[in-house]
Amino acid sequence: MAAAASGPESPATVEHLMEAICAPDNIEAALRAVVRNKGAPGVDGITVRQLPDILKAHWPEIEDQLRQGRYQPQPVRRVQIPKPAGGTRDLGIPTVMDRVIQQAVLQRLQPLWDPTFSEHSYGFRPGRSALQAVAQAQAYVTEGHRFVVDIDLAKFFDRVNHDRLMARVAARIPDRRVLRLIRSYLTAGVLNNGLIEASREGTPQGGPLSPLLSNLVLDELDRELERRGHRFVRYADDCNIYVRSEKAGLRVMASLTRFIEGRLKLRINAQKSAVARPWQRSFLGFTVTDDPLPRRRIADKAVARFKDRVRDLTRRNRGVGLGRMIADLNPLLRGWAGYFGFSQWRELASLDGWTRRRLRCVAWVQWKTRGRRYHELRRLKVPEKSASAAIFSPKGPWRLSSSSALHRAFTNARFKRLGLLSMEKLAGA
Repeated sequence: MAAAASGPESPATVEHLMEAICAPDNIEAALRAVVRNKGAPGVDGITVRQLPDILKAHWPEIEDQLRQGRYQPQPVRRVQIPKPAGGTRDLGIPTVMDRVIQQAVLQRLQPLWDPTFSEHSYGFRPGRSALQAVAQAQAYVTEGHRFVVDIDLAKFFDRVNHDRLMARVAARIPDRRVLRLIRSYLTAGVLNNGLIEASREGTPQGGPLSPLLSNLVLDELDRELERRGHRFVRYADDCNIYVRSEKAGLRVMASLTRFIEGRLKLRINAQKSAVARPWQRSFLGFTVTDDPLPRRRIADKAVARFKDRVRDLTRRNRGVGLGRMIADLNPLLRGWAGYFGFSQWRELASLDGWTRRRLRCVAWVQWKTRGRRYHELRRLKVPEKSASAAIFSPKGPWRLSSSSALHRAFTNARFKRLGLLSMEKLAGA
């Protein structure tokens, strides 16, 4: 993959950028992207399914407003989603019409801006991924940079300074109508519990344009780190700098805290930031082993989150059968295999076994009575002696789930026939 250009970008050569944004082919591509991404309705309640007809009916009027620089977005609808590590994150859901317009702006700006961003930035960029960022982080550790300065920005998306951001946007965009439109999206407000709250700072997560704007804000951090000659990897607001000693790490942490809080007007979360060994920290769900040639492995917190999710999907009070549980598990297993199959450890095979054990436990609980359990075990070709031993065992369901009787009843081959996916096999395919 070619490195991104490191020089500053000259202003866009498209003097009439708004006309390019409103071009029919660009709007049609934006509509397809919004429909493909689905998502919830905004404050007006209009759904993605209704969007094509609404856009067709109202686009001439909206296009006229955009070309004249008079378009005013609607407030975003606030929703809270759980964070993987606990707590919640605020999302701002724009209306589907505003999502189309933001997407149309993104499609014109990203090709202009992205080539100018740092080669050390991996988040929300075409042709770049979290797994590439993880591989680069591993390479730094392998080279001997065995301390990491792990920086966590506190509520980054909520604290972006509008004036600083718009100054950076204005340096790249000559069309004042587009500048007014972007600022209007930043200040559109938030509908929360029936009341509209003003937006004085931040870029609401949930709109198509927010990731590009966040990269523009943090490009200033990337340039400073490059100027200092640091080895670093940034994915969105998750930034790791790799150094050779703890002393150097502490010095970098102190100076970057001053830069980020003084110059960028952002805050560092001291509780979540640290100078430590890379194998003591996680980055994008991975960590590395403490070996001469460090290997990638899945971070313990990610494994714990996976097990919590499997427990939730297989909880005994769901009132659904094993087949439905397997159908609900498979998207999780497929997604995990696609991402965490990048691990160089063997966690997926172990987690496959743990998931099967969880399903054996569920089946045992659902059978409830001794008579039903004996009948089902015999039906599944478990020998009489093993079936009797299982139903009269004083062990609880989880301990019994690893017994020979339940392994005979639910072999790996049987789970495959029931449709259960194997993460290990998917990752190796």
